[in-house]
Amino acid sequence: MASGTESGVTERRGIPGAAFVQDVQSYLNHSGLDLNSALAFLQERLQQYRVVEMKLLAQQRDLQEKIPDIEKCLDIVATLQAKKGSGEALIADFEVSEGIYSRARIEESDSVCLWLGANVMLEYSCEEATTLLKKNLENAKASLEVLVADLQFLRDQVTITQVTIARVYNWDVHQRKFRQAASPKES
Repeated sequence: MASGTESGVTERRGIPGAAFVQDVQSYLNHSGLDLNSALAFLQERLQQYRVVEMKLLAQQRDLQEKIPDIEKCLDIVATLQAKKGSGEALIADFEVSEGIYSRARIEESDSVCLWLGANVMLEYSCEEATTLLKKNLENAKASLEVLVADLQFLRDQVTITQVTIARVYNWDVHQRKFRQAASPKES
């Protein structure tokens, strides 16, 4: 095993894998970079990982907010379906805007309106709404699982890159000490 620089390097959904450097000299020779260029490359890659991590964390936050909203909508549709046929109206408080609530009296209804986003609201039967919301909930949970796996992969790559930067830097310090110790003997 000459350098071990390419072992385990993969890519996950567009996130490049980081190479663990076992032998710094072989890594520098193989990459064709001098020490400062290699450190600059590794620092740039680390910065790219940080940018991707910020984007993924924002997506994760959005999904974590979206899932409870979908579950709440499913509960509301289920409540409406349960009240159907009972003859009594449903009294509900709902949020009109942030911090502004209103009370509604909901008579028996066979349909609900779902806010789809982008200023679009559509009317669905209760059964269609339940099906759509369940599908959206499953998709959101699956996306969250993939996102969590991507974040874990990314954190592993950040750790590998940080260790590689430390190894390259420490190798340089060791080489300088070795050259310094060898130079007084030659004089």
